[in-house]
Amino acid sequence: MAGIDHSLLLLLAVAALFAGFIDSVVGGGGLVQIPALFNALPQESPATLFGTNKFSSIFGTSNAAWSYARRIRMPWRTTLPAAMAAFACSYLGAMAVAWLPVAMLRPLILILLIGAAAYTFARQDFGAVHRPQHRGRREFAFALILGGAIGFYDGFFGPGTGSFLIFLFIRFFGFDFLHASAASKVVNVATNLAALGFFVPNGHILPVLAVLMATCNVLGSLLGTHLALRHGSGFVRKAFLGVVGVFILKFAYDSFA
Repeated sequence: MAGIDHSLLLLLAVAALFAGFIDSVVGGGGLVQIPALFNALPQESPATLFGTNKFSSIFGTSNAAWSYARRIRMPWRTTLPAAMAAFACSYLGAMAVAWLPVAMLRPLILILLIGAAAYTFARQDFGAVHRPQHRGRREFAFALILGGAIGFYDGFFGPGTGSFLIFLFIRFFGFDFLHASAASKVVNVATNLAALGFFVPNGHILPVLAVLMATCNVLGSLLGTHLALRHGSGFVRKAFLGVVGVFILKFAYDSFA
């Protein structure tokens, strides 16, 4: 880290702080943290920057998951099977990068993001009340399918994983925004662990920088979870629409610019 200018370190620290805040509420921290890493350290390999991002992110996400679990009743019967499936399928997603061009996904993801935002905006009661659906084997099967699909996407591509999780937990399991955000953090921890299982053993990480950014990520996560728990599902819904809106603009620019 001695070779990194102090102003760049400050930039990355602030980016990690803001990423932790956003990620703890509605996901999407990578939208902030990954571009900051690529802009600050263009000489590093993409794998090393992604590994550093995953390392710092997992601490903020784990802190958010723990904070939510202490304050609300977590839907573990849905969340844990989804997390296990996501962990396994994120490996498959990483393997798929070798034979399926990532660029093919951008237009599809843009359409899905627009659909999720339009659906949420049109239905004012969407995610307002926590009414869990499904029980027993049906709940378990749906959780495996959701977790597997999102895990594959996160391993293969990644951006927007947390936001997609929140939308799907509400749409298919009847969660409110607060419980969906809490559940999404557990699944995100699983997918990040799977990715680190590849990045760390292969040396794709900047350890000292990763620890610095992890500390800032946790601080941002503490603030984000505090606000989400204090203001409830209404606050998370507004943040969700705002972050998804930014994602739509970014994907549109990347797809058509």
